[in-house]
Amino acid sequence: MIALERLADGGFAEVEATLDGDAESLVLYRDGDAVRAWLNICPHAGRRLDWAPGQFLKSKDGLLVCAAHGASFELQGGECTAGPCRGEALRAVAVTVRDGAVWLG
Repeated sequence: MIALERLADGGFAEVEATLDGDAESLVLYRDGDAVRAWLNICPHAGRRLDWAPGQFLKSKDGLLVCAAHGASFELQGGECTAGPCRGEALRAVAVTVRDGAVWLG
């Protein structure tokens, strides 16, 4: 899917993946050797989280911020901690790091 070295530690990337037969945009977040992934869809209004393709906002508190309406998501489980969808969460997608790359599953 993507080489781990292309994802900066503490940074984000956007990748396209096929889930259940549908092409989906995913947000990847790297935390050391671990990578978490979510659908690139804000639960508030169903819009993409990035402000430009593959460009994501991270608050000074270390939260992923939706560019459309400012919802803020913590990066452990993707829970919305502030903004219009507080209490909801991003939809997680299972990924693994194997052989220097991030893969679905």
